[in-house]
Amino acid sequence: MIYTVTLNPSIDYIVRMSGLTLGITNRSDSEEYYFGGKGINVSCVLAELDIDSTALGFTAGFTGEAIENGIKNDRITTDFIRLDSGLSRINIKIKSGEETEINGQGPDISEEKFNALMCKLDHIQNGDTLVLAGSIPKTMPDDTYERMLEKIKDKDVRIVVDATKKLLLNSLKYKPFLIKPNRQELSEIFGVDVKTEEDTEKYAKELQKLGAKNVLISLGGEGAMLIDEFGEKHKMGVAKQKVINTVGSGDSMVAGFVAGYEKEKSYPYALKLGSVCGNATAFLPGLATKAKIDELLKIF
Repeated sequence: MIYTVTLNPSIDYIVRMSGLTLGITNRSDSEEYYFGGKGINVSCVLAELDIDSTALGFTAGFTGEAIENGIKNDRITTDFIRLDSGLSRINIKIKSGEETEINGQGPDISEEKFNALMCKLDHIQNGDTLVLAGSIPKTMPDDTYERMLEKIKDKDVRIVVDATKKLLLNSLKYKPFLIKPNRQELSEIFGVDVKTEEDTEKYAKELQKLGAKNVLISLGGEGAMLIDEFGEKHKMGVAKQKVINTVGSGDSMVAGFVAGYEKEKSYPYALKLGSVCGNATAFLPGLATKAKIDELLKIF
């Protein structure tokens, strides 16, 4: 089983406008909404690939109920901790020429509720996969991911971490199966300007020295690079279609990589399917669909 963790899920409310003027009433041209959060995105794309997952995390209020009901299907088991107060956040994304975002804070999470989530990790068995994705809410301690990984350290679990800076670095001692920084995040971690392919490979291997087995680097319009656990470099480009949306592309890449490795136990295939899923999301208003993934698989 694949378990995904989203500590601060959201409803992403997208408003499209021809123009935005402050201080007056503006009217939208169209609106869309999506159930978001990096772990949730991974579960949703896994479902499009016909792979089961269990979505863990916290939800609160009527927005939390909407998130749980909205993502539940035959391939996703929702097993969130319900909080007693507050609301799962709504993130507003205004698309009017330049994009403006207003992200909610989300509810407070008590130590008692966090311990309830920790108890759910007892269900994880040898051979399962745990995906920790995204940031930690302000009300949770900085060592949240470490405490979760410490809980399962004696089990044979594939750990996937898609996080930034200290969250990522502090997880490396648990030897995660996969991490997915982008080039900018590599620059921030090492305090250098990572621009070239050689630099990207060099600093990815530095992360391997710190404990990561496989390092998948998303390169935006240049595609993706994988440094696998054997030190081999693999590269994959991008399809030439109009980019509509980049939100969730990285999460889709993680889902595709995990699914590809589950199916074939091949790193080149995992990179291919990950790249296809990331591209599929970029070419759609929302997350990758099975139809778009199948279309792109024919040309990659």
